[in-house]
Amino acid sequence: MQCIVNRRAQFSASHRYWLPELSEAENIEKFGACSRFPGHGHNYVLFISLTGELDEYGMVLNLSDVKHVIKREVTSQLDFSYLNDVWAEFQQTLPTTENIARIIWQRLAPHLPLVRVQLFEHPELWADYMGNAMEAYLTISTHFSAAHRLAHPKLSNEENTEIYGKCARPNGHGHNYHLEVTVKGKIDPRTGMIIDLGALNQVVEDYVLEPFDHTFLNKDIPYFAEVVPTAENIALYISNLLRSPIQELGAKLYKVKLIESPNNSCEIYCTESESDSVSTSVNQPVLASV
Repeated sequence: MQCIVNRRAQFSASHRYWLPELSEAENIEKFGACSRFPGHGHNYVLFISLTGELDEYGMVLNLSDVKHVIKREVTSQLDFSYLNDVWAEFQQTLPTTENIARIIWQRLAPHLPLVRVQLFEHPELWADYMGNAMEAYLTISTHFSAAHRLAHPKLSNEENTEIYGKCARPNGHGHNYHLEVTVKGKIDPRTGMIIDLGALNQVVEDYVLEPFDHTFLNKDIPYFAEVVPTAENIALYISNLLRSPIQELGAKLYKVKLIESPNNSCEIYCTESESDSVSTSVNQPVLASV
């Protein structure tokens, strides 16, 4: 039986986004505060996903052996290092989150049956790499606070209460929504980026956070005057808002995940390739609700 197992590791390191062929002004314009000398640091958290058949001992691999491979090939070299200098690959392509994940894959692939390398630069920024040439995924997470009422405008109060329960009460209720936006793209062979991170954050700020935060969704967002603002519909609407501006930045929106509460979340997948984990037209997002 095939099984996927995951091993966690971590390392602390510093890096700097700086291209010597650019002037100081050009580096500042392109990379902002990340271009400052002598660099800045992160506590990176790494998840290595491995696949294989279960053996007679109930294991895919001996995780003690996996731990030693990861330490030997990756963390012992990267921990407390200046990433720009530690590996030759980072002389060619900057040590962005997505590019570090790609190079870690290359270092581990000869030794382990990898299916995914996931690297957290911090809790609100992480990358996923699955071994597909220069293609990678980058996720940013953020939040907004809003109120809503679950009530279909064409139904009576009694009918809405029957469908939505307490969520149909006339004065509504609120949530601290947690939002994750995942984009897919090719890693630039020089900058190491699949998208301008500052520009991506600004798009999410302009199209979602600023108009949504501290609102009553049913009344303040025209779209929800006629559409019930369930977590699913909110996530779907956000995906429609973000798809075009993200494409203009040179990447593709892959997934929107909206966490309404610790008990409720949903995911919208916007994919084009049949090789993606969920296959659909880009104009027909797929929704998975938890």
